[in-house]
Parts: sequence; C-alpha cells; structure tokens
Amino acid sequence: MPGQVRMYVCGITVYDYMHIGNARFMVVFDMVRRWLRASGYRVTFVRNITDIDDKIIRRAAENKEPVEAVTARFIRAMDEDTAALGVEKPDHEPRATQYVPQMQALIGRLKEKKLAYQSASGDVNYAVRQFQGYGKLSGKSLDDLRAGERVDVDASKEDPLDFVLWKRAKPEEPKWPSPWGDGRPGWHIECSAMSSALLGEPFDIHGGGLDLQFPHHENEIAQSEGATGKKFVNYWMHNGFLAIDNEKMSKSLGNFFVLRDVLKHFDAEVVRFFLLRAHYRSPLNYTDANLEDAKQALTRLYTALRDHPAKPGPVEWAEPHAKRFKKAMDDDFGTPEAIAELHQLANAAFQGDARASTQLKALAGVLGLLEREPNAFLRAAPAGVDEAWINERIAARRAARKGKDFAEADRIRKELLDKGVVLEDKGGATGWRRV
Repeated sequence: MPGQVRMYVCGITVYDYMHIGNARFMVVFDMVRRWLRASGYRVTFVRNITDIDDKIIRRAAENKEPVEAVTARFIRAMDEDTAALGVEKPDHEPRATQYVPQMQALIGRLKEKKLAYQSASGDVNYAVRQFQGYGKLSGKSLDDLRAGERVDVDASKEDPLDFVLWKRAKPEEPKWPSPWGDGRPGWHIECSAMSSALLGEPFDIHGGGLDLQFPHHENEIAQSEGATGKKFVNYWMHNGFLAIDNEKMSKSLGNFFVLRDVLKHFDAEVVRFFLLRAHYRSPLNYTDANLEDAKQALTRLYTALRDHPAKPGPVEWAEPHAKRFKKAMDDDFGTPEAIAELHQLANAAFQGDARASTQLKALAGVLGLLEREPNAFLRAAPAGVDEAWINERIAARRAARKGKDFAEADRIRKELLDKGVVLEDKGGATGWRRV
C-alpha cells in the first residue's frame, strides 16, 4: 500500500547471549526502521525469534533443563541487551514454536507441487533442483553449491543440496504431530511461514546479516515462491560482516565477544554509534581502538550539547545540514555521511551558532543517538570507578591547590585520568567527564 512499508528481519536463535555480530544487525535494522518512519512511512516491522533448533536442544541437554527454560532466559537477556542499545521493540516478534501449523501448511503445499518429498529417513526435504530460480539471490549456480552448514547431510536425500523442511522426531526432543509423523520444523521454513502470515506476499523489505544470504534466504525464496507462485520479497537488505581485529569472529579463534561483556567496558550508546558510523553493507572491524575512537567522537557531540544546550524542537529539514543528512540517508541509508553532518553541527555549536545544538540533537535522535541529558553520558563513571571516590579526589585536589601544593594537585589529576576521568576547570569550579 502507498505510504506503508512491511519489513521482516531474521532474528536470533535463543540458545546463548547476543554477540557483537548480533548487535550489528539489530542496530542496523532499527536505524532503517527509524529512517523510514522519519520519512513519513508507516512501518510494520517483524523480527522473529528462533526458539526451536538443534543448538537450543543441545544447550538444554547440557544444562539438564527444559528447552523452554533455556529460551525464556535468553529471550529476557536479548530484550535487556537490545534495550541497552536503544533498539526499539518490533511491531511483531513471532516465535517459531507459535507458527508450526502454518509451517506444516506450507510444507503440504510444497509436497502437492512436487517440490518436497519424504525420504526414507522420515524427514521431509525440499527438492532444490525442481525450483527453477534457485540461486538467483546469491548468484550461485546449482553445480557450484554445497549444502548449508545447518543442513545435515543425509544419504536418503535425492540430492545433497536438498534441505530439511520437517525433521523426524528423535527420542526426548520437542516434537509436534504432523501428516509425515512426529517431528519439528527445519530452520528455513520458519521465516517463510512467519513472514507470509504477518506481512503477506510480496512484502517490501527482508533483512538480515550477509551470512544469511545463502543458504537461508535463498531457501526462503525457494519455499515461498515455490508454494505460491508469487514474488516473495521486493527488496533484500544484508548488513556486512563484522570482523574482530580483521579476523572472522569465531569461538575456535578465541575472539568471540558477547555483547554484555563488551558493555562492561563501553557505554551501550558508544557501541551503537560505532555500529552506525560504517555503512550497513560495509565490512566492519571491531577493535578496542575503534571503540575508543567512537567514544571520543560521541563524547565531543555530547560536549557540544552540554556547553551549548539544545532547545527542544523538531528537525528543520530545510536547513543545509539537514538537507545533506537526508540526502545521505535516502541514498541507501548512508549513515557515515549523515553522522559527518552531526559533527559539522557540533562545530557550529562550539562556534556559537545558537540553532546548531537544537538541530544536532533533533537529527541525532532520528538515528537513536544523543537522546540522554549530556551529563548523563559525560559523567557516567567508568567501569570500576565509584562517583563518590571521584568527588573525594576532586575535593583533595581543591585542598592541595588552595595550599599551593600544585605537585599534589597535578598528581591527583593524573590519578583520575589514569582511571578514565578528565577534570575540567571552568569559572572557578571543577567538573569532570569520562575520557
């Protein structure tokens, strides 16, 4: 419908805490939704939760607890982490286990069209070579393809590339009755069923990480278009990979970063700012140095708002910085150029432009940034540092200066700096902020 955008994004499998790669797609598509909304569109945003999967079942067995307990715990953790990052809740957050009947109906249609078959193992598989368009999203040819990493190689498949739609039941695993025997859905069928149930076909935007382009999104197209004969999605969006010190993030390499561990060292808004400074399609390299650089840049923006307070007000879109911001965002969500305009507005604010701070805060808010009172960011004590201790050291420094013991005053300033606290002497008073 005119003026309306229907968007679906593949969410996480809730068997563990979110990692920094998960944070990227969460923030990216939150930004996309915010910009579409700021542009006047009515956005219906769906982000699913995979709450039944081999990894979840293994984690439950390891912990000797029900699958439902595992998923409930990590859904709560996901909600906490996304809220910290300023990621708004989706309009719909379907869980795979709530849509099993819709998945079964979709599998039934695929079987009727000879695009699916039940193998000797009891699984129902998708017959990849029977779908003429397979590979059109990823640009891969059938002869070059290999089975996806989540697809079990099964000798009973008609072709190694065929993927599972319905998994036969195994002892002591969650299962549902079906026309093909007790079992549970495969991974790929979930998103086809949930997206079409909530958004119809075709819908406007389907998003996710680049790692999902093949096989997951390719398989979604095959399932959905094979079943309906209609176009599945109008536009596909994939955010780029996130590397750790220029290496792929991997538990085996020991460079796997859980988001809540990162947030022990960096403010959540710094992480959001870091993730938005790069174009969503570009690869992004996570390092402590890059996070520190993001922190300094965000600190400067907040300092501009503190020193030159913004008056509440909407964006003035006719203003030159806002025009350039909009042009950048309209060109494939160009956040690097948009954020550059925020820095230009900060420069103008420091130079005494009274309107610049208001425009800076309003435009940043479109990206979910600079929404706190400046000192709430600037004076948040660094990890492991107590604010009462900071105030005590400031008082001790004041006493040293009063007694003309400038060497001690300098020592205290350095002591605070070593803890990540910068002192600011203005108008006879001493304030502080984080480094």
